Amino acid sequence: MADEPTEHTDEQPLEPTDQSTETPAAAEETPVVEPAAEETPAEETPAEQSVAEDAPSQQPAEVTPAEESAVEEIVAVEAVVEEIVVEAVAGEPVAEETASEEEEAEEDEAPTPRVKPSVPGAHLEVDIVPEGVDPLAPEQPVDPYALDEDEEGKPEEDGEGAQLAEPISSAAIDLAAGARYKATGKRKTAIARVILRPGSGTYLVNGRTLDEHFPRVTLQRNIRQPLETVGYQERMDVVARLHGGGISAQAGALRHGISRALLEADPNLRGELKRRGFLTRDSRAKERKKAGLKKARKRPQFSKR
Repeated sequence: MADEPTEHTDEQPLEPTDQSTETPAAAEETPVVEPAAEETPAEETPAEQSVAEDAPSQQPAEVTPAEESAVEEIVAVEAVVEEIVVEAVAGEPVAEETASEEEEAEEDEAPTPRVKPSVPGAHLEVDIVPEGVDPLAPEQPVDPYALDEDEEGKPEEDGEGAQLAEPISSAAIDLAAGARYKATGKRKTAIARVILRPGSGTYLVNGRTLDEHFPRVTLQRNIRQPLETVGYQERMDVVARLHGGGISAQAGALRHGISRALLEADPNLRGELKRRGFLTRDSRAKERKKAGLKKARKRPQFSKR
């Protein structure tokens, strides 16, 4: 076997190649790319194909920044002009309609009266202190039945009242030194025994003056009426004894007694005194209490249960 002759050929023997050196070179020359998911392009429509074909030919030339800014300004101005025109066109009829509605509303509405502005403190009363009055002095009791001075001196406007207020001119009373005219007057439960005599017009009631016994001005005026009507208020004195009743009843009884005493002095005065109501006794009196009632007519409160 070893002595077998070797055949020589023209072909050169292949040299063993080093796999370690050849592999990186092959990797550098042919990089391995992983197969990606193939995208299936959508079918293009004929219009898109025509646009795509024409696109390269229609590409504009390069534009400078100055031209771009000028174009943007022009576009903005055009947009503003369009907005103004749209607003003007849309707002004109609305403005006319609103103006007409406002005019109609003004015509329908009546003019409101002018209100006077309120003055602060107008509701407060002015505290005026009369001259000669001390505001810090203690208050004196006021007579609720007293009349004002204006009411006392105010003449009656009624024709009949004016005639009754006039003094009786036909009175003729004998004012001798020892003349005495006596009478009795009554009112409610009060009795007054009166004596008229010539004098200066003083009143003596139960040993006191008229002002002391009757502090009310209205009662004093009622008592003086008979003598003032006859015209002898300053020429005759009155002496009276009163008992029973209250202060108002005693005043009415004294007036009744003076009127009757004047009738004793001059019987011709009956008509005038009667017409003025001096001779008529005031028959009004307190109504008596009834059984089952609280007062004369006041009933107890009704209770259903």
